[in-house]
Amino acid sequence: MTETPHPLYAKHADTLGRALTAIAERGYWSAYPESPSPRVYGENAAAEGEVAFRAYLGRDFPLDQPGARDRVATESSPFGVDLDVRYPHGDPDALIAAATAALPAWRDAGPATRLGVCLEILARLHANIFELANAVQFTSGQAFVMAFQAGGAHALDRALEALAYAYAEMTWHRGTADWEKPAGKGDPLRMTKTFHVVPRGVALVIGCNTFPTWNSYPGLFASLATGNPVIVKPHPRAVLPLAITVRYAREVLAEAGFDPNLVLLAPEAPGEGLASTLATRPEVRIVDFTGSTEYGDWLEANARQASVYTEKAGLNTVVIDSTDDFAGLCRNLGFTLTLYSGQMCTTSQNLLIPRDGIETDQGHKSFVEVAAGIAAAVGKLTADPARGVELTGAIVNDGVLERLEEVTKVGEPVLESRPVEHPSFPGAVVRTPTIVQLDAADTGTYSREWFGPISFAIATDSTAHSLEILRSTVGEKGALTAAVYSTDEAVLDAAESVALEVGVHLSCNLTGGVFVNQSAAFSDFHGSGANPAANAALTDGAYVANRFRIVQSRRHR
Repeated sequence: MTETPHPLYAKHADTLGRALTAIAERGYWSAYPESPSPRVYGENAAAEGEVAFRAYLGRDFPLDQPGARDRVATESSPFGVDLDVRYPHGDPDALIAAATAALPAWRDAGPATRLGVCLEILARLHANIFELANAVQFTSGQAFVMAFQAGGAHALDRALEALAYAYAEMTWHRGTADWEKPAGKGDPLRMTKTFHVVPRGVALVIGCNTFPTWNSYPGLFASLATGNPVIVKPHPRAVLPLAITVRYAREVLAEAGFDPNLVLLAPEAPGEGLASTLATRPEVRIVDFTGSTEYGDWLEANARQASVYTEKAGLNTVVIDSTDDFAGLCRNLGFTLTLYSGQMCTTSQNLLIPRDGIETDQGHKSFVEVAAGIAAAVGKLTADPARGVELTGAIVNDGVLERLEEVTKVGEPVLESRPVEHPSFPGAVVRTPTIVQLDAADTGTYSREWFGPISFAIATDSTAHSLEILRSTVGEKGALTAAVYSTDEAVLDAAESVALEVGVHLSCNLTGGVFVNQSAAFSDFHGSGANPAANAALTDGAYVANRFRIVQSRRHR
């Protein structure tokens, strides 16, 4: 191992130290400002970032990688903007060979050097955050501010969080030790032992369409920091954000004196199935995936040679029992359902409400009144197209539109979805959320995931019945989030007990500026790894510790 860390470690040591403190304290901290204001980033940053983004459009993406056979262009913007970025299409054998060859020097550099280089990559990405945010916006359908925050600042925070956990896990014990054992009347047995952090091998990150950076950065940086070269396989409809990421990562690696092939981009041609090809290669020892349950299950079953980390789908659920702030409840859930048109893996789908209604600060509210109150909040947020589209963004793919059509054939509409013309992008595909009334008996409908701006107001026999539905549906299908509204401490305790039983993160009585579908790096865990929606958590020790092994050597002294 290298005894003296690379100068980049000293450059970023304060940031790493603060991140290590943050994961221990679990309070609020962010290393990257989430406001795109000129007062924060400078008067010219936004314009320069947009220019940099548009310079990619209609051209060959500037990336020099081994094994490029041709170019592929597969992206279609939800905003109707022509992208036509052409990416180098590599041969899997060449990509894996290049990544494998880059591993030994990166392994031998040691944890501190690797952390310094990774932190410099984050700094380079942060310096180009507006470029990155534009790429996220126009491939994912997120509105710009959300793309800047979730796709830029928050994604960087999650990457830094993963780096902190990786460093902690790699360094909690000594790298060397002098061992001495008494041997009776003779001289003691003396040895020097060295404990090497050894990476598992080539890592594969399979990106998603909706949050290409936020969901990919933790795995990418956790693997890279622990010594593993990373092949990044983007979603065909959201290549650019990860291509930009790979470009800057390779630049930093080369500048730091390392093989840039430690990070490689692997875009795929239509119908190629490249993710499956790479995931099952014997050289690939780590796989990170965010996406459908079906494919996540396939990876877990078939990528047997690898340590597989998946975030899949689930039935995010809200139990509504009572509230002392009915207006706040409606506003909070209305925002939750509207944000990014419900195209978040954490957005609530099933709203469980007693059919006899609930008690509130405004008196008794019937089931119909509760559902109508939430619907009215959504309607208010989406009434003005110019303001509404800054929350809804655009629809990410045709599958969402198909589900919006399918859901019109079930239940009774409380709020119907409608198309909206985007004032800035005439080609954008925008739909407002729909809320459908169901009965608790309609399990065939609400016990499957309806990804997109679709939620169900479900009439239950009682709060106890609602908690039982939470237990059974999440226990069977999984969920990333759950919420409860109640003025009764016994109900809150019962809900927390169910949440612990089925392994889902719980939020209680959210009526202000904290929302169930948002999580804060360094404080909130995303996914628990304790139910079928995800087999890992962003981010904890278990997320990084199995990406390397300790191999010792010992010599007599």
